[in-house]
Amino acid sequence: MFTKVLIANRGEIAVRIIRTCRELGVATVAVYSEADRTALHVQMADESYPIGPAPATKSYLRIDRIIEAARRSGAQAVHPGYGFLAEHAAFAQACADAGLVFIGPSPQAIRLLGDKAAAKALARSVGVPLVPGYYGQDQSDDLLLAEARATGFPVLIKAAAGGGGKGMRAVATVAEFPEALVAARREALAAFGDGTVLLERYLPAPRHIEVQVLGDHHGHLIHLGERECSIQRRHQKVLEECPSPALTPDLRDQLGAAAVRVAQAAGYHNAGTVEFLLDAEGNWAFLEMNTRLQVEHPVTEAVTGLDLVRLQLLVAARDPLPLRQEDVALRGHAIEARLYAEDPARDYLPSVGRLACFVPPEGVRNDVGVFQGAEVTPYYDPLLAKLIVAGRNRDEAVARLREALDRYRVEGVTTNLGQLRAIVAQPDFQAGRLATDFLARVPWRDRMDAGLPAEALVAAAAWELAQRGLLDGRGSRSGLPVDPWRALGPWRHGRWDMELAYRWEGRTARVVVGRTAGGQGWTCAVDGEPWEVEIDDLGEGRVQVRRGAQVGIASGRWEEGALLLTWAGRDYLLEQPDAQGVAPTAASRNGLGERSLTSPLPGRVVRVAVREGEIVAAQQRLVILEAMKMEHTIAAPYPGTVRRVLVREGDQVPAGTVLVELEPAA
Repeated sequence: MFTKVLIANRGEIAVRIIRTCRELGVATVAVYSEADRTALHVQMADESYPIGPAPATKSYLRIDRIIEAARRSGAQAVHPGYGFLAEHAAFAQACADAGLVFIGPSPQAIRLLGDKAAAKALARSVGVPLVPGYYGQDQSDDLLLAEARATGFPVLIKAAAGGGGKGMRAVATVAEFPEALVAARREALAAFGDGTVLLERYLPAPRHIEVQVLGDHHGHLIHLGERECSIQRRHQKVLEECPSPALTPDLRDQLGAAAVRVAQAAGYHNAGTVEFLLDAEGNWAFLEMNTRLQVEHPVTEAVTGLDLVRLQLLVAARDPLPLRQEDVALRGHAIEARLYAEDPARDYLPSVGRLACFVPPEGVRNDVGVFQGAEVTPYYDPLLAKLIVAGRNRDEAVARLREALDRYRVEGVTTNLGQLRAIVAQPDFQAGRLATDFLARVPWRDRMDAGLPAEALVAAAAWELAQRGLLDGRGSRSGLPVDPWRALGPWRHGRWDMELAYRWEGRTARVVVGRTAGGQGWTCAVDGEPWEVEIDDLGEGRVQVRRGAQVGIASGRWEEGALLLTWAGRDYLLEQPDAQGVAPTAASRNGLGERSLTSPLPGRVVRVAVREGEIVAAQQRLVILEAMKMEHTIAAPYPGTVRRVLVREGDQVPAGTVLVELEPAA
């Protein structure tokens, strides 16, 4: 076994690898970018080395700097985790050339299987069925368009390298194809350094089933059962489980045998995952093979009782696998929920900021990559943590997942916690009726957006009190009026009261705020219901609200003339219909009027799609930003004329930057 391993990754997977290494008595080396100086994986590793600026292309994708860190640290092996360089054959080869053991498959296997086109050719050669499409090397625009026509629309454009939904576009018509191809190539190049794509017939509602395989250097190769990964957004997984509720024992044997066949044909060793699509009639086809550890590997660990990272280390050290196929048994059921820093209600827009509160539920497995007080930046994938539950059967696992999600507390950034709770509450999820169209088909939004809770209104009022400087009498910090006689209404019952109004989804709610009788706290009346609370200004746009034993932290900022409040893991965009409650927008502060469009998060401008003077339609693409390894489109909210374009391609912009000034059509 190795004595020291360098982990060429960050976030929860780096932390997860460190934990197993500790159990084995193996020292760990972390690498970090400038944005990750205080990250959890850096704190937990035995030693750590800086490898460059925040952008991944200048740090976590720099092979030379990672190899140099390994050399300086005296590490004997390198674990790539997933993402970044995990499926990069040149990185595996560079490790070998430097005398380092790459904890994964050989460079040859990565080249063969990590290239989706080559993997499909290999699968076909061993009798495994494929989804129709184009997997060739000719990448000319005309050829790809012709192949898309031959495959039949809708068609899926996919990056040949990498995974995680990056470099992937579903295209419904011929007219949409050229622009989607450019975007897929651009995103693939940014994420994986390779813009090669392939085409597949788009199947609207299959199940996504993957099989975990594991091989050693002595010719032993087995599978560890399957995982159901059908609930996805933007072609990225949200919840996964093991085993799949759709598979019969016979179908499980078929997929397992096919996965082993593909891996054996490639001379595969270490951990890998063979992915399949399964239709309602039980027909299945090979999708791709991921030559690395998967994000969702914990559910396999939960039902097999195996530590996959430990097995990876043993195999890399050239020990034989300690088990054979007949030793593998799936016991019970496990489900994983991914916690993302993003807003499902706003097209999964990533969220950045400081984690004012981060408290995972106790009594279940939590694979986390952050901590309370950590900064979530725009440079990397928005995955914060994974929640893993297990039960004797699927019903018990689902019940435990619901209970654990209800106990999860995250504040300071918007997360998908509300969406996860809504998904798990859906009858289709509870019955195991899953497919890749689940989020489009099932009305999870209805449950997620059940209403604006009173405590969120109290939090909004508390935040405004802090921003007005009224908690300590120091005056306004946000340009809001502070004179209580002018801004807060009449004197009532010996103390002043203030009435604040918030409009959310077409409904206006009012909060009357005043001092409690003793003057030590505050009273907030929401629709006539009094709330007595204590409020503490924490600074940096955060406020703590205490009601009895219940404590929460709210954060906020002004966005497009409204208060964007983060409370209990959700974002609420609260319009303020009363003039006294409206703060200057980013646009008006810059003297550009109220018809300007701003950046919703920090990012890099990768495309400016309009010119000054151009007439645009509603929802027409104006600017494309790249943040958290994905592209985000800024579209026109109404038809109009582009008066000014204030950014250029390549610009790095902070949140709130004015991008385009758009005058509405008459």
